[in-house]
Amino acid sequence: MPKGVPTSIHDLPKNITDHLRIGTCSWNYPEWQEIGIYSAKQAKHYDYLPEYSKHFNTAEVDQWFWSLESRDTVRLPRKTDVEMYADQTPDNFKFTVKAPNAITLTHFYKQAGPTLAGKPNPHFLSLDLLKSFLNLIRHLKDKIGVIMFEFEYLNKEKMPSLNSFIDTLGPFLNELPDEYNFAIESRNPNYLKEEYFTFLKEHKVGHVFVEGYYMPPVAGIYEKFGDLALTCDNVVIRLLGADRQGIEKKTNKKWTEIVEPRDEALKEIAEFVSKLIPLKFDVYANFNNHLEGSAPLTIKKFLEILDTLL
Repeated sequence: MPKGVPTSIHDLPKNITDHLRIGTCSWNYPEWQEIGIYSAKQAKHYDYLPEYSKHFNTAEVDQWFWSLESRDTVRLPRKTDVEMYADQTPDNFKFTVKAPNAITLTHFYKQAGPTLAGKPNPHFLSLDLLKSFLNLIRHLKDKIGVIMFEFEYLNKEKMPSLNSFIDTLGPFLNELPDEYNFAIESRNPNYLKEEYFTFLKEHKVGHVFVEGYYMPPVAGIYEKFGDLALTCDNVVIRLLGADRQGIEKKTNKKWTEIVEPRDEALKEIAEFVSKLIPLKFDVYANFNNHLEGSAPLTIKKFLEILDTLL
Protein backbone atom coordinates (compact mmCIF):
# COMPACT_ATOMS: atom_id res chain seq x y z
CA MET A 1 0.00 0.00 0.00
CA PRO A 2 1.21 3.60 -0.58
CA LYS A 3 2.47 5.55 2.38
CA GLY A 4 -0.04 7.77 4.15
CA VAL A 5 -3.76 7.47 4.65
CA PRO A 6 -5.72 7.29 1.37
CA THR A 7 -8.11 10.18 0.79
CA SER A 8 -8.99 9.30 -2.81
CA ILE A 9 -9.65 6.03 -4.60
CA HIS A 10 -6.66 6.95 -6.77
CA ASP A 11 -4.38 6.60 -3.73
CA LEU A 12 -4.88 2.84 -3.87
CA PRO A 13 -2.70 0.59 -6.07
CA LYS A 14 -3.83 -0.11 -9.63
CA ASN A 15 -4.28 -3.83 -9.00
CA ILE A 16 -7.01 -2.83 -6.51
CA THR A 17 -8.64 0.00 -8.47
CA ASP A 18 -8.84 -2.28 -11.52
CA HIS A 19 -11.56 -4.12 -9.59
CA LEU A 20 -12.80 -1.53 -7.09
CA ARG A 21 -14.76 1.55 -8.07
CA ILE A 22 -15.89 4.04 -5.48
CA GLY A 23 -18.02 7.11 -6.06
CA THR A 24 -21.21 8.91 -5.11
CA CYS A 25 -24.87 8.45 -6.00
CA SER A 26 -24.93 11.93 -7.54
CA TRP A 27 -22.39 14.72 -7.87
CA ASN A 28 -24.15 18.05 -8.51
CA TYR A 29 -23.40 19.67 -5.14
CA PRO A 30 -21.67 23.07 -5.40
CA GLU A 31 -21.17 23.08 -1.60
CA TRP A 32 -18.59 20.32 -1.99
CA GLN A 33 -16.19 23.18 -2.71
CA GLU A 34 -15.98 23.53 1.08
CA ILE A 35 -14.56 20.02 1.49
CA GLY A 36 -12.08 20.15 -1.39
CA ILE A 37 -13.92 18.25 -4.11
CA TYR A 38 -14.63 21.21 -6.39
CA SER A 39 -12.83 24.50 -6.93
CA ALA A 40 -15.76 26.55 -8.27
CA LYS A 41 -19.47 26.43 -8.98
CA GLN A 42 -20.24 25.17 -12.48
CA ALA A 43 -23.01 26.10 -14.90
CA LYS A 44 -23.98 22.52 -15.80
CA HIS A 45 -24.00 19.38 -13.70
CA TYR A 46 -21.70 17.56 -16.11
CA ASP A 47 -19.11 20.33 -15.82
CA TYR A 48 -18.26 19.02 -12.35
CA LEU A 49 -17.18 15.64 -13.73
CA PRO A 50 -13.52 16.51 -14.60
CA GLU A 51 -12.81 17.53 -10.99
CA TYR A 52 -15.05 14.81 -9.59
CA SER A 53 -13.08 12.14 -11.44
CA LYS A 54 -9.86 13.29 -9.78
CA HIS A 55 -11.25 11.88 -6.52
CA PHE A 56 -13.50 9.01 -7.65
CA ASN A 57 -13.51 6.43 -10.44
CA THR A 58 -17.25 5.84 -10.74
CA ALA A 59 -20.51 7.77 -10.43
CA GLU A 60 -24.13 6.76 -10.31
CA VAL A 61 -26.50 8.29 -12.86
CA ASP A 62 -29.78 8.67 -11.00
CA GLN A 63 -31.62 11.32 -13.00
CA TRP A 64 -32.60 9.04 -15.89
CA PHE A 65 -34.56 6.90 -13.45
CA TRP A 66 -37.29 9.54 -13.01
CA SER A 67 -38.99 9.04 -16.33
CA LEU A 68 -42.67 8.14 -16.01
CA GLU A 69 -44.56 11.37 -16.71
CA SER A 70 -47.88 10.14 -18.10
CA ARG A 71 -49.48 7.13 -19.73
CA ASP A 72 -48.17 8.22 -23.11
CA THR A 73 -45.03 10.16 -22.15
CA VAL A 74 -41.72 8.74 -20.92
CA ARG A 75 -38.84 11.13 -20.37
CA LEU A 76 -35.57 9.69 -21.70
CA PRO A 77 -31.97 10.98 -21.57
CA ARG A 78 -30.89 14.09 -23.42
CA LYS A 79 -28.28 13.46 -26.09
CA THR A 80 -26.18 16.35 -24.78
CA ASP A 81 -25.98 14.88 -21.28
CA VAL A 82 -24.97 11.47 -22.59
CA GLU A 83 -22.22 12.93 -24.75
CA MET A 84 -20.89 15.18 -21.99
CA TYR A 85 -20.78 12.37 -19.42
CA ALA A 86 -18.57 10.46 -21.84
CA ASP A 87 -16.42 13.41 -22.88
CA GLN A 88 -15.89 14.91 -19.40
CA THR A 89 -14.52 11.76 -17.76
CA PRO A 90 -11.26 9.79 -18.20
CA ASP A 91 -11.08 6.67 -20.34
CA ASN A 92 -11.00 4.33 -17.32
CA PHE A 93 -14.01 5.92 -15.61
CA LYS A 94 -17.23 3.91 -15.26
CA PHE A 95 -20.84 4.86 -14.55
CA THR A 96 -23.53 2.79 -12.91
CA VAL A 97 -26.82 3.77 -14.49
CA LYS A 98 -30.34 3.45 -13.12
CA ALA A 99 -32.67 2.41 -15.92
CA PRO A 100 -35.89 4.46 -16.31
CA ASN A 101 -38.49 3.71 -13.68
CA ALA A 102 -41.03 3.60 -16.51
CA ILE A 103 -39.61 0.08 -17.02
CA THR A 104 -39.66 -1.04 -13.38
CA LEU A 105 -42.82 0.52 -11.91
CA THR A 106 -45.82 -1.80 -11.92
CA HIS A 107 -48.23 1.08 -11.25
CA PHE A 108 -48.20 4.86 -11.36
CA TYR A 109 -47.14 6.75 -8.24
CA LYS A 110 -49.72 8.64 -6.17
CA GLN A 111 -48.10 11.85 -7.37
CA ALA A 112 -49.32 11.09 -10.90
CA GLY A 113 -52.71 12.58 -9.97
CA PRO A 114 -56.19 11.15 -9.45
CA THR A 115 -56.63 9.88 -13.01
CA LEU A 116 -53.43 7.81 -13.04
CA ALA A 117 -52.48 7.11 -9.41
CA GLY A 118 -52.47 3.38 -8.76
CA LYS A 119 -53.27 2.49 -12.35
CA PRO A 120 -51.13 -0.16 -14.14
CA ASN A 121 -48.10 1.20 -15.93
CA PRO A 122 -48.33 0.17 -19.61
CA HIS A 123 -44.53 0.40 -19.97
CA PHE A 124 -43.73 -2.10 -17.20
CA LEU A 125 -40.88 -4.37 -18.36
CA SER A 126 -41.13 -3.01 -21.89
CA LEU A 127 -38.29 -4.34 -24.03
CA ASP A 128 -39.08 -1.72 -26.68
CA LEU A 129 -38.60 1.05 -24.12
CA LEU A 130 -35.36 -0.53 -22.92
CA LYS A 131 -34.12 -0.69 -26.52
CA SER A 132 -34.93 3.02 -27.00
CA PHE A 133 -33.09 3.86 -23.78
CA LEU A 134 -30.00 1.86 -24.74
CA ASN A 135 -29.92 3.48 -28.18
CA LEU A 136 -29.95 6.92 -26.57
CA ILE A 137 -27.05 6.15 -24.23
CA ARG A 138 -24.94 4.28 -26.80
CA HIS A 139 -22.34 7.08 -26.90
CA LEU A 140 -21.62 6.28 -23.26
CA LYS A 141 -21.52 2.51 -23.76
CA ASP A 142 -17.80 1.95 -23.11
CA LYS A 143 -18.06 3.79 -19.78
CA ILE A 144 -21.12 1.99 -18.44
CA GLY A 145 -20.21 -0.53 -15.78
CA VAL A 146 -23.67 -1.74 -14.78
CA ILE A 147 -27.25 -0.82 -15.65
CA MET A 148 -29.52 -1.22 -12.63
CA PHE A 149 -33.23 -2.00 -12.59
CA GLU A 150 -34.59 -0.60 -9.34
CA PHE A 151 -37.93 -1.98 -8.15
CA GLU A 152 -39.86 -0.31 -5.37
CA TYR A 153 -41.30 -2.25 -2.45
CA LEU A 154 -43.92 -4.43 -4.10
CA ASN A 155 -46.94 -5.10 -1.90
CA LYS A 156 -49.18 -8.09 -2.55
CA GLU A 157 -51.55 -5.99 -4.67
CA LYS A 158 -48.71 -5.10 -7.02
CA MET A 159 -46.91 -8.46 -6.93
CA PRO A 160 -48.49 -11.38 -5.02
CA SER A 161 -45.27 -13.20 -4.15
CA LEU A 162 -41.59 -13.77 -4.88
CA ASN A 163 -42.56 -16.54 -7.28
CA SER A 164 -44.79 -14.10 -9.16
CA PHE A 165 -41.91 -11.62 -9.36
CA ILE A 166 -39.57 -14.30 -10.71
CA ASP A 167 -42.13 -15.54 -13.24
CA THR A 168 -42.86 -11.99 -14.41
CA LEU A 169 -39.24 -10.84 -14.59
CA GLY A 170 -37.77 -13.97 -16.18
CA PRO A 171 -38.92 -13.43 -19.81
CA PHE A 172 -37.65 -9.82 -19.64
CA LEU A 173 -34.20 -10.90 -18.41
CA ASN A 174 -34.04 -13.56 -21.11
CA GLU A 175 -34.06 -10.82 -23.76
CA LEU A 176 -31.41 -8.53 -22.26
CA PRO A 177 -28.53 -7.76 -24.65
CA ASP A 178 -25.14 -9.29 -23.86
CA GLU A 179 -23.27 -6.04 -24.49
CA TYR A 180 -24.16 -4.56 -21.06
CA ASN A 181 -23.96 -5.74 -17.47
CA PHE A 182 -27.28 -5.60 -15.61
CA ALA A 183 -28.31 -5.84 -11.96
CA ILE A 184 -31.58 -5.98 -10.04
CA GLU A 185 -32.34 -3.86 -6.99
CA SER A 186 -35.26 -5.13 -4.94
CA ARG A 187 -36.70 -3.14 -2.04
CA ASN A 188 -38.49 -6.28 -0.72
CA PRO A 189 -36.37 -7.79 2.07
CA ASN A 190 -38.60 -10.88 2.04
CA TYR A 191 -37.48 -11.57 -1.55
CA LEU A 192 -33.90 -12.22 -0.47
CA LYS A 193 -34.02 -16.00 -0.45
CA GLU A 194 -32.01 -18.78 -2.06
CA GLU A 195 -34.44 -19.06 -4.99
CA TYR A 196 -34.09 -15.33 -5.70
CA PHE A 197 -30.31 -15.39 -5.88
CA THR A 198 -30.36 -18.63 -7.87
CA PHE A 199 -32.76 -16.98 -10.34
CA LEU A 200 -30.44 -13.99 -10.81
CA LYS A 201 -27.42 -16.24 -11.24
CA GLU A 202 -29.18 -18.29 -13.90
CA HIS A 203 -29.84 -15.09 -15.85
CA LYS A 204 -26.30 -13.73 -15.26
CA VAL A 205 -27.52 -10.50 -13.68
CA GLY A 206 -26.28 -8.99 -10.46
CA HIS A 207 -27.92 -8.33 -7.12
CA VAL A 208 -27.69 -4.71 -5.94
CA PHE A 209 -26.76 -4.67 -2.25
CA VAL A 210 -28.60 -1.80 -0.52
CA GLU A 211 -27.61 -0.34 2.84
CA GLY A 212 -30.76 1.40 4.10
CA TYR A 213 -34.40 1.60 3.02
CA TYR A 214 -35.42 -1.12 5.48
CA MET A 215 -33.23 -3.67 3.71
CA PRO A 216 -31.01 -6.08 5.69
CA PRO A 217 -27.43 -4.84 6.22
CA VAL A 218 -25.20 -5.47 3.22
CA ALA A 219 -22.65 -7.46 5.18
CA GLY A 220 -25.43 -9.51 6.77
CA ILE A 221 -26.71 -10.66 3.38
CA TYR A 222 -23.29 -11.97 2.42
CA GLU A 223 -22.85 -13.56 5.84
CA LYS A 224 -26.18 -15.37 5.43
CA PHE A 225 -26.01 -16.44 1.79
CA GLY A 226 -22.28 -16.40 1.05
CA ASP A 227 -21.24 -16.83 -2.58
CA LEU A 228 -24.85 -17.49 -3.59
CA ALA A 229 -25.46 -13.74 -3.27
CA LEU A 230 -22.65 -13.04 -5.74
CA THR A 231 -24.72 -13.79 -8.80
CA CYS A 232 -22.33 -12.48 -11.46
CA ASP A 233 -18.90 -10.88 -11.85
CA ASN A 234 -20.19 -7.38 -10.97
CA VAL A 235 -21.14 -6.45 -7.42
CA VAL A 236 -22.98 -3.15 -6.85
CA ILE A 237 -23.28 -1.78 -3.32
CA ARG A 238 -25.46 1.28 -2.75
CA LEU A 239 -25.02 2.93 0.65
CA LEU A 240 -28.19 4.99 0.88
CA GLY A 241 -29.09 5.46 4.56
CA ALA A 242 -32.24 4.73 6.49
CA ASP A 243 -33.68 8.09 7.55
CA ARG A 244 -33.72 10.38 4.52
CA GLN A 245 -35.91 13.12 5.99
CA GLY A 246 -34.14 13.05 9.34
CA ILE A 247 -30.69 13.55 7.89
CA GLU A 248 -31.92 16.27 5.54
CA LYS A 249 -33.17 18.14 8.60
CA LYS A 250 -29.86 17.71 10.43
CA THR A 251 -27.78 18.87 7.46
CA ASN A 252 -30.26 21.43 6.10
CA LYS A 253 -29.36 19.75 2.78
CA LYS A 254 -25.85 21.13 2.96
CA TRP A 255 -23.77 18.03 2.48
CA THR A 256 -20.44 19.07 3.97
CA GLU A 257 -20.23 17.27 7.31
CA ILE A 258 -20.98 13.93 8.88
CA VAL A 259 -23.95 14.19 11.22
CA GLU A 260 -24.84 10.51 11.74
CA PRO A 261 -21.69 8.36 11.88
CA ARG A 262 -22.15 4.77 10.70
CA ASP A 263 -18.69 3.52 11.55
CA GLU A 264 -19.68 -0.06 12.39
CA ALA A 265 -21.64 -0.50 9.16
CA LEU A 266 -18.74 0.97 7.14
CA LYS A 267 -16.32 -1.43 8.80
CA GLU A 268 -18.53 -4.43 8.01
CA ILE A 269 -18.96 -3.36 4.38
CA ALA A 270 -15.21 -2.71 4.03
CA GLU A 271 -14.56 -6.24 5.29
CA PHE A 272 -17.01 -7.57 2.71
CA VAL A 273 -15.35 -5.58 -0.09
CA SER A 274 -11.87 -6.68 1.00
CA LYS A 275 -12.94 -10.31 0.47
CA LEU A 276 -14.22 -9.60 -3.04
CA ILE A 277 -11.19 -7.81 -4.49
CA PRO A 278 -8.77 -10.79 -4.42
CA LEU A 279 -11.46 -12.86 -6.14
CA LYS A 280 -11.43 -10.40 -9.08
CA PHE A 281 -15.05 -9.29 -8.76
CA ASP A 282 -15.71 -5.83 -10.22
CA VAL A 283 -17.06 -3.93 -7.22
CA TYR A 284 -18.99 -0.66 -7.48
CA ALA A 285 -19.59 1.11 -4.16
CA ASN A 286 -21.90 4.13 -4.48
CA PHE A 287 -22.19 6.39 -1.43
CA ASN A 288 -25.15 8.68 -0.79
CA ASN A 289 -25.11 11.91 1.22
CA HIS A 290 -28.03 10.50 3.19
CA LEU A 291 -25.93 7.75 4.74
CA GLU A 292 -23.98 10.01 7.13
CA GLY A 293 -24.42 13.56 5.86
CA SER A 294 -21.64 13.91 3.28
CA ALA A 295 -20.80 11.21 0.75
CA PRO A 296 -17.21 12.39 0.06
CA LEU A 297 -16.37 12.47 3.77
CA THR A 298 -17.93 9.03 4.25
CA ILE A 299 -15.79 7.73 1.38
CA LYS A 300 -12.68 9.13 3.02
CA LYS A 301 -13.55 7.21 6.20
CA PHE A 302 -14.31 4.09 4.20
CA LEU A 303 -10.96 4.22 2.40
CA GLU A 304 -9.14 4.59 5.71
CA ILE A 305 -10.88 1.47 7.01
CA LEU A 306 -10.28 -0.43 3.79
CA ASP A 307 -6.60 0.52 3.86
CA THR A 308 -6.17 -1.44 7.08
CA LEU A 309 -7.71 -4.56 5.52
CA LEU A 310 -5.94 -4.79 2.16
